[in-house]
Amino acid sequence: MLKTLQLIFGIYPRRIMRSVKAIPWYRRTKKEFARQTENSGMPFPLTKSYPCLRDKGEDGGNASGHYFHQDLLVAQHIFKANPAKHVDIGSRIDGFVSHVASFREIEVIDIRTLSNELPNIKFVQADMMNPVREHLKGYADSVSSLHAIEHFGLGRYGDPIDAEGHLKGLANIYNLLQPGGTLYFSVPIGPQRVEFNAHRVFSVRYLLDYFEDKYTLQSFSFVDDKGAIHRNIELDEQKIANNCGCNYGCGIFILKKK
Repeated sequence: MLKTLQLIFGIYPRRIMRSVKAIPWYRRTKKEFARQTENSGMPFPLTKSYPCLRDKGEDGGNASGHYFHQDLLVAQHIFKANPAKHVDIGSRIDGFVSHVASFREIEVIDIRTLSNELPNIKFVQADMMNPVREHLKGYADSVSSLHAIEHFGLGRYGDPIDAEGHLKGLANIYNLLQPGGTLYFSVPIGPQRVEFNAHRVFSVRYLLDYFEDKYTLQSFSFVDDKGAIHRNIELDEQKIANNCGCNYGCGIFILKKK
């Protein structure tokens, strides 16, 4: 029930309780600040209230989770590799894409629109379930798709329903990439399933079998169910079979096209 409230309605009971408990602290500190302001004569009138009731008990930032770790890890790799042309498929603009755009140009393809024109970001709106046009085959020596392919064909972002959407997306990424080029790829990992219409979760075995004839695995990292990253893991049969102990983790693959 608690998870349903959080996922569907955006209601977080524990956050609400922490906020309620902080109300006496807020009133006390506001009163003290008003007293100091009046006595000091500072030229900052105390006008409307803007309570922030949880921030004092939280960390200085959220340095964990799928997006934080994958965005930082892959951006660091691209910085070192310095490819001639890097194209991204569907990754977060306000995360990975902005990381890369801080030091180089990046071309972005997404089924959704991007209203803003941003430095170092060339944006194209397109459905990557549609076949890549002939003149774009082998277009880039470096391609990324982070936490995106799992959504293809589920309708979440206005895309058409297609049970094979992920396969079509992966085939198009393969065609877009030059032979010898590098693919930076991440998806949720765990027991294989669809949680409609949010995402697919992929087993590590399924992904390795798919990549076997098409790519050489350069490195594998993963973010576990608690949000911690495990970098450059050697995959053995046990880790593959139990999806590195993840139910909903994030597998981060760096692959070279054969």
